[in-house]
Amino acid sequence: MSNIIDTLEKEGMKQNLPELAIGDQVKVFVKVKEGDKERLQSYEGTIIAFKNGGIRETVTVRRVTYGVGVERTFPIHSPKVDHIEVVRHGKVRRAKLYYLRERTGKAAKLKEVR
Repeated sequence: MSNIIDTLEKEGMKQNLPELAIGDQVKVFVKVKEGDKERLQSYEGTIIAFKNGGIRETVTVRRVTYGVGVERTFPIHSPKVDHIEVVRHGKVRRAKLYYLRERTGKAAKLKEVR
């Protein structure tokens, strides 16, 4: 039974994903349907968390817009997510970066991996 579920999940998973890691600055391009038209909307921010695994894997991206912190969770393998671009790699020592929620300005900035 689990073999059938594993094969179905593998069929639905995307193969062309970049190497994503916690602390990376990414652009997530989401398909947005407005009326009968469909367009791509980008959302740029820092990856602060990964959850689950396999086809249910989600990524939480945080950015600060007009002084307000906004977090959005994207299912990576969803057909609504068109593609993900890595802008820069951040150097972190934690699996979850929830501590960035309390920080503002330069304190919320992560060092870049070169």
